[in-house]
Amino acid sequence: MSVDVAATLAEQAARFRMLADYLPAWIALYEARTQTCLFANRGYAEAFGLTEESIVGLRFAQIIGAEAAALIQPAVDRVIAERVAVSYERELPEADGTPRWIEVNLIPQLGADGEAVASCVLINDITKHRLAEREARESQVRLDKFMRATVEGILFHKDGITTDVNPPCCELVGYTLREMVGRHVMSFIAPDEVPKVMEVMRLGRELRYETAVLHKDGTRIPVEFIVRTLEQGGEKLRMTIVRDIRDRLDSEARIQHLAHHDALTGLLNRAAFMDRMAGLLKRAERRSEMLALLFIDLDNFKRVNDSLGHLEGDKVLTTVSERLVGALRGSDLVGRFGGDEFVVLLTDLNSRADVIVVLEALLSVVEVPVKADGRALSVTPSIGVALFPDDGQHADELIQHADTAMYRAKARGRATYQFFEPSLAETAYADLVLEAELAQALTRNEFELFFQPQVDIATGQLSGAEALLRWRHPRRGLLAPDAFIFVAERHRLMLALGEWVLREAAATARRWREQGLTPGPAPVRIAVNLSRMQFNLDGFADTVARVLGDAGARGQWLELELTERMLIDDIQHAPTTLAQLRALGLTVSVDDFGTGYTSLAHLTELPLDKLKIDQSFVSRLPDDVGAQAITRAIVQMAVGLGLTVTAEGVRTAAQWQLLAGWGAQQIQGELVGLPMPAAEFEAWVRAR
Repeated sequence: MSVDVAATLAEQAARFRMLADYLPAWIALYEARTQTCLFANRGYAEAFGLTEESIVGLRFAQIIGAEAAALIQPAVDRVIAERVAVSYERELPEADGTPRWIEVNLIPQLGADGEAVASCVLINDITKHRLAEREARESQVRLDKFMRATVEGILFHKDGITTDVNPPCCELVGYTLREMVGRHVMSFIAPDEVPKVMEVMRLGRELRYETAVLHKDGTRIPVEFIVRTLEQGGEKLRMTIVRDIRDRLDSEARIQHLAHHDALTGLLNRAAFMDRMAGLLKRAERRSEMLALLFIDLDNFKRVNDSLGHLEGDKVLTTVSERLVGALRGSDLVGRFGGDEFVVLLTDLNSRADVIVVLEALLSVVEVPVKADGRALSVTPSIGVALFPDDGQHADELIQHADTAMYRAKARGRATYQFFEPSLAETAYADLVLEAELAQALTRNEFELFFQPQVDIATGQLSGAEALLRWRHPRRGLLAPDAFIFVAERHRLMLALGEWVLREAAATARRWREQGLTPGPAPVRIAVNLSRMQFNLDGFADTVARVLGDAGARGQWLELELTERMLIDDIQHAPTTLAQLRALGLTVSVDDFGTGYTSLAHLTELPLDKLKIDQSFVSRLPDDVGAQAITRAIVQMAVGLGLTVTAEGVRTAAQWQLLAGWGAQQIQGELVGLPMPAAEFEAWVRAR
C-alpha cells in the first residue's frame, strides 16, 4: 500500500471516528468469532468506564460484565448464526439507583462468503421516553382513581363525542358507562340549554357556568359545568366537571322566598307588601279605581303567648293567616307586618258596600275557635280600614290611617271594624304631645340603656352586649321603643336620640374597659341599633368619629346594627358609608336577617362583618323542620361569606346546641340573659 493511500485511509478513519463520537448513539464493532471489540466510539467506551483506545481488544463479557453478557448472549448468537438484525431494550440503573433504559440494535456484518464476520452494536438512550411513558401511565392511574373517588361527575369528550365518564356522572343522569361513551354530549343536555352549551364548545372557552342536563327518565337536573381543555395521549380533550346544584338552588330559593315572605305564615312581609302595594296604587290611580287597605290586629293575642307559649301562639297565627287567604280573592294582597298584625289590600271594588261584605266575612272566619294545646281558643280581630283615594294617596299614609282606625275599633269593644274618618286625625294631636315629651326627655335625661348579653357559642364566655333604649316616662313608667320610636322617626328627634344612644354606649364601653369589666385581647363590643334617618344622614361616619373622640372610646368597642331595609333603600351609598364606619374600627351587623328582602348578591357587595338571625326563626327550633332548613341555610351561607353569625332569641339548650353545630358563633336570648339596666348587667358580669 502506498503512503498516499494509507494516509487517505487514516484520514477517513479519523473522520469516521470524529463523526461517530459526535453521534448521540453508542456505536461498537465486535469480531464475530472471538467477540473482541474492534472499534467503539467515545459514548460507548465511556458508558463502561473505558476510552476508545483501551476498549479495543477486550472481549464482550469483559466490557459489560459476565452476568449481563450471559443474559444477552442468545441475541448475539442469533445475529451471528442467522445473519439477521436483532433489537431489544435493557434497563441500566445508574450508580445512585436512578433508572436508565437503552435500546440495543445488533446488526451483522457479512464477509464475501456471506458469513457474519462481525456484529455492529448501535445503542440509543431512551430513558426520557420511558420516563414520559411511565409518568403518563401514572397520571392516567391517578386520574382514574380521582374520577372514581370524587363525588362530582366528570365527563371527557373529543369533538363532542363522549370518551369517558366517571360513576357519579353516570349515576346523575341515569345511564351506564357503555350507554354514554360514544354518544354526543348534546344528547344529555336539556333542549333549551343546547345553544348555550354549543357556543361554549365552539369557542373552546374554559369557564364555570350553570345549565341543565336531562336524566334518562326525562327529569331536568340543574347543574354547574366547570369546563377545561387538556391533552391526553397526544389528543386534545374537553373535560367537564358536572356538579349537581339542586340542593343549592333549593336553599337559595328558600332564602329568596324568605326575603319576601313572612317565615311563619308564608305571607308577604312588610317590605314586599309595601313594594307591591305601591304598584297597585299607581295602577288604581291611572284607572280611577277604589282600593281598601285593611289593618288587622288580633285582640288580646299577647295572652295566648303568655299562657300557652310562643309555639302555640305561632300555630294560632298560622291558622289565622290561612283563614284570611281563604276568605279573599287571588287579586287581593295579604301580608304580615309582624306579631299579630296583618294587612290586606282589596282591589276591584265598586263601593264601600263591597268592602263591608269582605269585612264581615273576615270577622266570621277568624272568630272560629282555633285548636291550640288541645283546647279551642277564640281569637277575634279588630280591623281598621282606609280607602284609596279618599283617605290617602300614598302607602304610608293609608297604613297610618288604617292603623289609627284599627285602634278605634279596639276602643269600641274589639271584634269589629272601623273605617277611617277625618275625626280620627285627633291621633295627630297625641303625636304632637308625645313629640314634645320626647324633646323634654332628652333634656331631662329620662332615657337610659339596658344591655342584653351576647356570648360565644362555643365557650359561653361574654363576647358582646346589645344596647336597648328605654324611656323612664314620669307618668307612664318604663317604656320600650315601640311606644315612642314611631313618633321620633317621623320627626327629626330620632337624630338627637340616636346620637345620645351612641354617646352613652361609647362612654359605657370606655367605663367598662377602665373598670376591667371586659378584659382580654378580644373586645366585648356594645351593639347599637341605628335608625334609617341616622344612617342616611350626610357625614354620618364623621358624626360617629366625633362621638368616639368625645367619649374617649375606640371604634373596636362598638358594633352598629342596621336592618336589611336600611341597606337596600340606600344601596348606592351604603357601601361607602359602611366602609367609612369599618375604617373607624366599628363592626357592622345586619340585624333581624330574614325579615326584610336583602338580595343574596347584596350580601357579597356590602362591606359587612356580622349577620343576626331573627328570633322568629330561632324560636321554632329545633322541632320545626322548615325553620331548621332555613336557619341552617342562612348560617352556612353567612359563614361561607366570611360573616360572623349571631342568633337572637335563644331560649333553650337544644337551640344553643343545634346552632353551634351549624356553625353560628354567637347567641343572645333568655337562656343567656334578659335585657338589664347597666348596673344590673355589670353585677351579672362580675358574678360570672
